[in-house]
Amino acid sequence: MNKKFLYAAATLAVGALALSACSNTGGGAGGGEGGGDGGLIGVAMPTKSSERWIQDGDAVKKALEDQGYQVDLQYAEDDIPTQVSQIENMITKGAEALIVASIDGTTLTEALQNAADADIPVIAYDRLIKGTENVDYYATFDNALVGRQQAWTVLNGLGLTDLEGKPLDGAPAGPFNIELFAGSLDDNNAFFFWDGAMEVLEPLIDDGTLVVKSGQTDIEQAATLRWDGETAQSRMEDILTANYSDGTQVDAVLSPYDGISRGIISALEGAGYSLGAEWPIISGQDAEVDSVKAILAGEQYATIFKDTRELAKVAANMAAAALKGEEPEVNDTETYDNDVKVVPSFLLAPVPVVKDNVESSLVDTGYWTAEELGL
Repeated sequence: MNKKFLYAAATLAVGALALSACSNTGGGAGGGEGGGDGGLIGVAMPTKSSERWIQDGDAVKKALEDQGYQVDLQYAEDDIPTQVSQIENMITKGAEALIVASIDGTTLTEALQNAADADIPVIAYDRLIKGTENVDYYATFDNALVGRQQAWTVLNGLGLTDLEGKPLDGAPAGPFNIELFAGSLDDNNAFFFWDGAMEVLEPLIDDGTLVVKSGQTDIEQAATLRWDGETAQSRMEDILTANYSDGTQVDAVLSPYDGISRGIISALEGAGYSLGAEWPIISGQDAEVDSVKAILAGEQYATIFKDTRELAKVAANMAAAALKGEEPEVNDTETYDNDVKVVPSFLLAPVPVVKDNVESSLVDTGYWTAEELGL
């Protein structure tokens, strides 16, 4: 996708709202209600299996409660019928707006038609909801830039470019063996990450600087259902067995998400790779604690930091503005076509993180504490 992407700096003039220090304590797949005496807003999150989504849910809940709204926060544990049922229940309970991070962005058409029939505005949260006109706004990051940054971190680790993709003097000629992983095909973001990364990597694959020994260079071959780390580990094990049993080494792995990266690391360890000169460069995304620790240990080279505290503020303010009959702030009206409409969006800027800037990017900003990262 060669579109012009607009994005804003991650610091927004939307109020000083802090990330909630408390995890949601609701039982099972659900969450819980809380907040002030304002209207009820439903927040549908995909799963608690990733710490990222727990943080998102807490942050959105806090941002809405600080504006006086009651919040019904629910997690569906990556089960599509559960998420559909949760959204339907939110509508039945009188939710005045919905903020939805979908499991599968193509499965909510009927539920969102019911929301539209009840004049309930819908904010898509980080994952685009597709195939329906009944999604009003989209809060996310510049996802194509995320993909390019992931590719640049790989090239930086190989000594080819800086973190903005500028070639380095005296860079090695290669060739380097690289394997490619993508996200879940039911998540629209997976395509943006992949297209952004391949915009950077494909010319180097074509000229022989990078070699994909497995030959798996299509997103359908590289995809990882539900972004699952164990699925990624199994695929990496198969790649290593089929293509690297002759003693050649994989030099780099493009990974779109930290959980996938950790699965890849486990596969490499199982195949006998050890930290040092032979250890591959591995990218990631979301700055999860375990992966930041892996970066500090030298197991993962980089992650992409997306400040979900700021994303939560954007989504909360979109919902609040819509309920007041105001136009929410957007900065992109061209990029996110959901196959029915172009959804007005606000895009935030992602930040590449390597070992050298862990403290300045993650600790100094208050996203993680030094203690949480073992510093």
